[in-house]
Amino acid sequence: MSNTQTPEINRDKVIIQTSVVGILTNVFLAVFKSAVGVLSNSIAVVLDAVNNLSDALSSIITIVGTKLSAKLPDKKHPLGYGRIEYLTAMIISGIVLFAGITSAVKSVKKIIHPEKPDYSMVSLLIIAVAVVVKVFLGNFVKSRGKKVNSGSLVASGSDALNDAILSGSVLASAVIFKLTGLSLEAYVGLAISVFIIKSGIDMMRETLDQILGTRADKAVTDKIVDILVEEPQVYGAYDLILHNYGPDQNLASVHLELPDTMTVQEVDRLTRKLEAKVYRETGVILTGVGVYSRNTGDSEAARLQNEVRRRVLAHDWAVQFHGFYVDTETKEMRFDVVMSFDISPREGLDTLYAEMRRAYPGYKITIAPDVDVTVAE
Repeated sequence: MSNTQTPEINRDKVIIQTSVVGILTNVFLAVFKSAVGVLSNSIAVVLDAVNNLSDALSSIITIVGTKLSAKLPDKKHPLGYGRIEYLTAMIISGIVLFAGITSAVKSVKKIIHPEKPDYSMVSLLIIAVAVVVKVFLGNFVKSRGKKVNSGSLVASGSDALNDAILSGSVLASAVIFKLTGLSLEAYVGLAISVFIIKSGIDMMRETLDQILGTRADKAVTDKIVDILVEEPQVYGAYDLILHNYGPDQNLASVHLELPDTMTVQEVDRLTRKLEAKVYRETGVILTGVGVYSRNTGDSEAARLQNEVRRRVLAHDWAVQFHGFYVDTETKEMRFDVVMSFDISPREGLDTLYAEMRRAYPGYKITIAPDVDVTVAE
């Protein structure tokens, strides 16, 4: 039990430690930038400082989310609390969006009622140092986030790198003012606001995708299918569906095509072996294994299978054909078809049923439509 918990504990530790570094750094930068902004009467620098505070708040929420998501499963939530990380990421995106909108309003007011800034060399030096610090912080946080598969840390790291660009633009506008007397800082502040708003929207869109559910990573599904079909008794692995309950917390179900001569005891032994192997090599918990029966020792059944496969896959929207079984004595035939999103399931089924009934009159035909969730051909 301890072996399975150790990676998660280490992951939480990395996220919390990295977030603490982000909090301290951003608070430090916010204090100095706000002082520079007030003393130099620069709205752009003040808004940059506000952005640092929102980053610090985001890191605090990341820590809270990580702690809550690490709670052990209980009676009410038997699959754990991992998805809380997605909710905290949504809150962070909301904070970023609010900060951007607020900054845009202040910048527009400054454009309407302009005030000339007054930058000192010390101010310019502090802003320059802030750019360098943000570059290092962004790369550090982003790399740690990728290492432990934390969307919140990756987003925070990317945001910090964006901040470096924004701070650089503030520095550029300050230098231009010192050299030419042309004040662009209100316009730079507006540009920063637009940039922040876009970041907030992008973060919110990405988090919504995670909450709604997206197509599983093809590298992961291909790996699982490869593991399953390595067994000589497995003719194919189909209908693989991954259910995500938080970062690195995936459950899966699948159908295996097995020979019709296998006993229940043999199937039980095989599925237990595969469940252990899939978890060991991918970390995915195989919670459900269904079975398709393949006709063996019947040349007529094999001929029909090849013939039906050819007819079905002649349609561009038929992505995959599997689960075929036929009883030539009782005249019963069944198979599954994975259909792309280019056609409605009803339309696809009507087309296939019409073709199959014309080609095989007298047969009772059952076609099961499958959704194109993870198809690994």
